[in-house]
Parts: sequence; C-alpha cells; structure tokens
Amino acid sequence: MPVKEPLQFGQTIGRITHICLYAVAMALLVFVLKWLQWKYLITDYSLDVYIALIAVFFTLLGIWIATQLTRRKVDTVVVEKHVYADEAFDEAELNKMNLTSREREVLELLVKGYTNAEISDKLFLSVSTVKTHVSNLFLKMDVKNRIQAVEKANRLKVRQPVR
Repeated sequence: MPVKEPLQFGQTIGRITHICLYAVAMALLVFVLKWLQWKYLITDYSLDVYIALIAVFFTLLGIWIATQLTRRKVDTVVVEKHVYADEAFDEAELNKMNLTSREREVLELLVKGYTNAEISDKLFLSVSTVKTHVSNLFLKMDVKNRIQAVEKANRLKVRQPVR
C-alpha cells in the first residue's frame, strides 16, 4: 500500500477553498429553489425544474472533477553531472592516488575495455590477482565500480578516451 505524503500548506488552503466554494454553491442552489417555490413557479413545473437543476448541477460538477483529474502534474527532475572542461593531463592527481606500476597497467587495460580474464592473459597474472588490483584501484581512486573508474581515468588522461 503506497504511503501518502502529508499535504503542504498551499495544498491544504486549495482544498479548503474548493470546499468553501462547493458549500456556497449548494447554499445558493437551496436559496434559488426556495425562492422559486415561494413564487409558485415550482409548484406548476416542480418535477421538470428539479430535474433540470440537478442535471445542470451534476454536469458542472462532472466538468470540474474532470479538469481536476486530468490536470497535468509537472515533476522536475534534476540530474547533476560533473563536466570537466580542461583537457590537460593531471599528473599531480594521478600521483596522489599512489598507484603502483602494475595498478596503472591494469587501469590502462580497464580503460580500453578489457575484462578481468583478458587483463590476466595480457599481463600474465591470475584472475584473482587482477581482481585484487581492480579492488585496490577502486579504493585508491575513490570509486565504486568499473564505469566510475574508467570515467575518472579518462578525466585524468591516463589514456585518451575512446569516442
């Protein structure tokens, strides 16, 4: 069962306004009917007038409800994406990560899109050793997955990104 969010102040005022308008319309309808009854008009055509007034009332109510239900709700989605404009090789940032030469080799192959098995064949390592190097890269680069590691490596110009 979905949890309903509490109404905000503006929504509460809007609903109270609608309720008050509805109450005033009902009061006016009762007043008009009593006035017509007083004038004896309603006694001659009572059934026809009542049916017509009820039909008009429910038609207007249906139109109002339809406009409320079909009103478009606009949701704004904000996506934050870092944009890096400088194209210079950031050797200082790369040195801050304290990558070993083997980790740099693994990172370069990651950027080229190699899998762990392909990296192990290329560097003559076991797959578990490659996984250890990749795990150490994630920690040192402060990323959570291969995609973020490749993105950060491309930004640091470890290798030119493939376009």
